[in-house]
Amino acid sequence: MHSKSKNLSADQRRAITVEAVIELAGKQNPGDITTAAIAKHMNLTQGALFRHFPSKDAVWQAVMEWVAERLLARIDQAIRQAPESPLLALESVFITHIEFVVAHPGVPRMLFGELQRAEDTQAKQMVRTLLASYGERLVTLIESGKTVGELVPEVDTVAAATLFIGTIQGLVMQSLLAGKPQSMLSQAAGVFAIYRRGIERVV
Repeated sequence: MHSKSKNLSADQRRAITVEAVIELAGKQNPGDITTAAIAKHMNLTQGALFRHFPSKDAVWQAVMEWVAERLLARIDQAIRQAPESPLLALESVFITHIEFVVAHPGVPRMLFGELQRAEDTQAKQMVRTLLASYGERLVTLIESGKTVGELVPEVDTVAAATLFIGTIQGLVMQSLLAGKPQSMLSQAAGVFAIYRRGIERVV
């Protein structure tokens, strides 16, 4: 797959490895992905893979760091697209998140799998940090929406932020179970419209 990578830097090789893992996770159970499978997918030896990652857990941590960095960057960009309307910003974040999952269906598989692990790995800690950072952004938007009069003042901010993320997770889970991640794009607007009716202030 990456046979022309002899002149890549260490950082580039690590990035390619992360992308390979996410690609594999989109096709199979992430728990079944071994370092041997990753190396084979990249046309490398396991020894070459371990020169950049000391263990499988280190690979998983790098994947979660990649996900957190890119997803939060897209969310921040979505928020900036609607600076005058927190409600429109929330919708933009919702759609952006769905588009990210459709582009990388292996990501939610890995996130769900990591959170189910009994041990407290660094990758699992990274997932929790991602969710906390995501939640903080939603809380800020919801509070801003109350301030400008777009959202009902009585709305429980934390509950609304939790429901926002939970709604996306439910949509993602159903699409993955059906084996049709693309279906999320056609459903996203309608699902958000229902969420919106629960928090929007109607004058």
